Amino acid sequence: MSDPFAVMVGDERTQLTAFVEEYRTLIAGLLDGLTEEQARRRLVPSATTLLGLVRHAAFMETVWFGIGVHGATRAELGIPETVEESFLPRDDETIDSVRDHYLRVCERSRDAVAGLALDDTVTGRGYPITVRWLLLQVLRELAHHCGHADILREQILAAG
Repeated sequence: MSDPFAVMVGDERTQLTAFVEEYRTLIAGLLDGLTEEQARRRLVPSATTLLGLVRHAAFMETVWFGIGVHGATRAELGIPETVEESFLPRDDETIDSVRDHYLRVCERSRDAVAGLALDDTVTGRGYPITVRWLLLQVLRELAHHCGHADILREQILAAG
C-alpha cells in the first residue's frame, strides 16, 4: 500500500497520487477473507454491497479516466449507462473476477494520466477538467466509498 504520510514533503503530484493509491488499495482489499455470499450481502435498502462497491469503483474510475481523459463512450468502454447499474454484480461475477477487473482498471487509470501534468486540461466529458481536479474527484469518491465499506464490512464480519 502506498503511504501518503511517507511523502508529506514530496511534490504535489507525488502526495496526491499516494492518497489515491492508498484508497485504491483499500477498495481492492474490501473483499479479502469474505465468502461470495458475504460479498453480495445487502445490509441497507439500496443495492450497495461490498462486491457492488468494488464494481462501482471500477465503473467510476472508467468514467473519469476513460471518458474524462480519452473521450470514449460508455458503450465503447463496456460500462453500464447508469450509476445504479454499476453497483449490481452479475451472477457470473465472483470476488476474484471483480477484484481483478478493478486492478486492471486502476492500471488503465494510471496510464491515462501518466504523461500529463496536474495543470493539464482534459475535455473528454465535454468540458475542461484539470488532471489535478480529476485526481481529487477520484480520491473523494474512493474515500467516500471506503467509508461505506468499513461499516458494511464491520457488520458482515460481526454477523459471521
